Amino acid sequence: MISTISLVALGGAIGATCRYLAGVGILRLTGPSEFPLAVLSVNILGSFLMGVFVVFAANKGLTQYSPLVMTGMLGGFTTFSTFSLEAVTLMERGQIAAAGAYVALSVVLSVGGLILGLWIARGVFA
Repeated sequence: MISTISLVALGGAIGATCRYLAGVGILRLTGPSEFPLAVLSVNILGSFLMGVFVVFAANKGLTQYSPLVMTGMLGGFTTFSTFSLEAVTLMERGQIAAAGAYVALSVVLSVGGLILGLWIARGVFA
């Protein structure tokens, strides 16, 4: 258990560092923008890499590296990749309504949670 936690932590540090560097790189390439292009790019790339790793690991018998790569590295790079995998897994299982509800609820309630957090924090710390 401790070694698995260590792998997740190591992967998270690598993923978060890569996310920061990707954001800086995209900002340097495109310049400042009102549109969150760096976040969108990281989310798309992380989701793509999650898809590649899931198939690769399953085909090569390397699923023991999932805590390091999926939870740690890609989770630190973007939690959107895990969200995408869970949504597609529901779709592939034929649970289309559940997948739609998961996507809608995740987006709406996460944005709502952020708004609520901002509102409360602004009331407390203002």
